[in-house]
Amino acid sequence: MMRVPLLDLTAQLQAIEAEVGAAVADVLRGGHFIMGANVSALEAELAAYTGVAHAIGVANGSDALHLALLAAGVGPGDEVICPAFTFFATAGAVARAGATPVFADIDPVTYTLSVEDAARRAGPRTRVIIPVHLYGHPADMDGVMRLAGEHGLTVIEDTAQAIGATVPDGRRVAGIGHFGTYSFFPSKNLGALGDGGMVVCADAGLAEKVRLLRVHGASPKYYHRVLGYNSRLDELQAAILRVKLQRLEAWTAGRRAAAARYAKLFAEAGLGAGAAPGAEAPGAEAPGAEAPPAPPTAQPPPPAPGDPVVLPAERPGFTHVYHQYTIRVHRRDALQAHLEHCGVGTAVYYPLPLHLQPVFQELGYRPGDLPITEAACAEVLSLPIFPELTEAQQEYVVAQVAGFYAGGG
Repeated sequence: MMRVPLLDLTAQLQAIEAEVGAAVADVLRGGHFIMGANVSALEAELAAYTGVAHAIGVANGSDALHLALLAAGVGPGDEVICPAFTFFATAGAVARAGATPVFADIDPVTYTLSVEDAARRAGPRTRVIIPVHLYGHPADMDGVMRLAGEHGLTVIEDTAQAIGATVPDGRRVAGIGHFGTYSFFPSKNLGALGDGGMVVCADAGLAEKVRLLRVHGASPKYYHRVLGYNSRLDELQAAILRVKLQRLEAWTAGRRAAAARYAKLFAEAGLGAGAAPGAEAPGAEAPGAEAPPAPPTAQPPPPAPGDPVVLPAERPGFTHVYHQYTIRVHRRDALQAHLEHCGVGTAVYYPLPLHLQPVFQELGYRPGDLPITEAACAEVLSLPIFPELTEAQQEYVVAQVAGFYAGGG
């Protein structure tokens, strides 16, 4: 039996171990471990990569969201629109700021925020909208920015899962709204060897507010202008991230190549018809390899009766960076148990939507309020994907999925 992990970080680290070790050794010799030269350099490099003027390193991705909200002036009595289909930190940051999360439904194809549903929920207390670029596919940022302009809202892009993804005009996500936030949790496409995060923005005044908030509100040191936090990125993580940032585009190409292989293999197995990822990134395809399938223009939201598997889609003009390769399936829990028995790692992102989480029950949401989100929570399953994933591993994964359904699963 082959074992295929959901994610294999050791394979990535083996290829860069010497460079990471040298970077860490330089930090140790320098004796400066918090917000030093590597943090400053990483901030400049990620600002340039994103296409904005400012980047501010913080302790983690959750803090990045929280500090961006505070810099936007969000507080008690305010409302913030965000999708219910995302990691808890998106709404948790809103609640930590003293505001009320207002949950919106999702687009059934990309699983990102439904701008139409968000528009129905905007009201006089709405201050911010947080689109989440889930699984690596960009949200509809044209629609989000149009909605924000109509209501005078601040836009904070949650880009924890989508660093490097682009919208049709070529802009990278995180650099389109008023703020963008990154997470460098180890499993992310650009991951540290511990926690880390970043806030990016174009406005100098907003950037200065975040810088102040991350150091207890002090400027200069020991003179506290506002009530801030201890949320600083350390030198070791910044040094490691700088090594890894040089390889991010190649790793993204590897993820996109793996997604295209999945589409081909599922098609050969007679599954997932009518859905496929977009073309591989330039340079991702091996010499002589078959061209990947073209992206679909539409995709049915649930698995079709005759096809128990729906593959992830890439909207025309967008670039999906495949932080997760998430399929939608019949009998999800039984399939997951079968794959675990066969040695295939999987995960469900996410089994319970945010509007039905116990911590938010006082907001009054009920089952059925966000039907597209709730259906996705019952059907999504993420398969192994990482740049080093081999074709043999993918063939094994697809064979186990196909075997499950061939056997009446």
